[in-house]
Amino acid sequence: MVKIVSRTYVGQANVYDIGVENDHNFVIKNGFIASNCFNKSHSTAYAYVTYQTSYLKANYPLEYMAALLTANSGDTDKVRKYLDNCSNMGIVIDAPDVNRSGLDFTPVDGKILFGFSAVRNVGQNAIASILEAREESGELVPFKSLADFCDRVDLRAMNRRTLESLINCGAFDKIQANRNQLIHDLELVYEWAQSRARDKASGQGNIFDLLGGGLAGNNHQPQKNAYESAPKAPPVNDLPPQEKLRMEKELLGFYLSDHPLKSIRQSSSVLAPINLAQLGEQKDDAILCAVVMLNNVKKVVTKKGDSMAILQVEDLSAASEAVVFPKTYERISSLLEVDARLIIWGKIDRRDDQVQFILEDAETVETVKMILVELSPQQAGTIEEQHRLNTILKAQAGDKDKSRIPVIGVVQAGDHREIVRFGRQFWVQDSGTAVQALQNGKFPAHIKQLTSG
Repeated sequence: MVKIVSRTYVGQANVYDIGVENDHNFVIKNGFIASNCFNKSHSTAYAYVTYQTSYLKANYPLEYMAALLTANSGDTDKVRKYLDNCSNMGIVIDAPDVNRSGLDFTPVDGKILFGFSAVRNVGQNAIASILEAREESGELVPFKSLADFCDRVDLRAMNRRTLESLINCGAFDKIQANRNQLIHDLELVYEWAQSRARDKASGQGNIFDLLGGGLAGNNHQPQKNAYESAPKAPPVNDLPPQEKLRMEKELLGFYLSDHPLKSIRQSSSVLAPINLAQLGEQKDDAILCAVVMLNNVKKVVTKKGDSMAILQVEDLSAASEAVVFPKTYERISSLLEVDARLIIWGKIDRRDDQVQFILEDAETVETVKMILVELSPQQAGTIEEQHRLNTILKAQAGDKDKSRIPVIGVVQAGDHREIVRFGRQFWVQDSGTAVQALQNGKFPAHIKQLTSG
């Protein structure tokens, strides 16, 4: 490793490649070292590594992506990006599973199995205890229930918070899909398992445990497994899907089993064809639109005493920061709630190589309406008809700042269906009036909610 201690200008001199005899590409005049020079071996090494990784990704995509996720399991942003890559490659990511997961991300049966090491609140000792309890005499013995799990693992390495994390991230879903029921059962089961562990440690275990499940009573019926007699809480309904996803996000750093934006992916892509991962590729002065989840709201007070906010938002591709300046914040602050699904409009701001989204308007996706205009190929391809449609839409635009209802053209030609997204200058202010005007002009149209797909 070379440490540069000083730099001195020594004039111009030829810099030679290492392959040239009697010359060295780093040494120039008077023995000084030339900066920014790389020999052939340096570039060759990078090229070789690039070739190797490209080969592995092309020929062993499952193993390659599992290794990549494992190597970056501590970086949530990178893991989210690689999970999105897996989705685009058709690779399914399975949630953590107490009966199948290992320490790291693992390729299993054509899928990648989420590793315990990437679950928050699950430490190395707890993971080791799970893996050890799962194997008896070198043979895999699956856990049958939460009680069986608590009875077999070392509870000295597995506190209640760890068990709650495993339940809420979906690690017990294959055993019991009702996570809320498991959380309620845990209060009773954990104390039951601790009591059994103390009895075993003092040599006071149940006689039937010592006999390994022999006969019970005079009826000669086989003794049940100990975990079957564990206490259970009264039945409860499972958590709402949004709450389950929220807990997954808290424990894994991202949504895994589902995503609140997936159900509207197709319809939202019509309004917002640019995702957050592509923000850096856009022009600064372009008006952009994105459909996002709001992850965090940091309220800021300016020197003038005005309120503004810095938001953390994400979509299916990436996470980003959005800035809401005072005038905009005053207008939309009531919408800025964590876990809200929003459609946002704004521009790009670049500072110190960082890309920010300057938010200028927002609306909850549940209230977003679209107007679908059915067009025949003849109407879509005739200039007179296009002009007539444009005239109707412009007449319905009204105040530009209040025209928030987008218009989508649907051109049907046989089995082929083409979607045409009209520019924001053609968005309208009142959906009912606009639809009536379009229908009067012989353009079949109707209103559609964004969340209806």
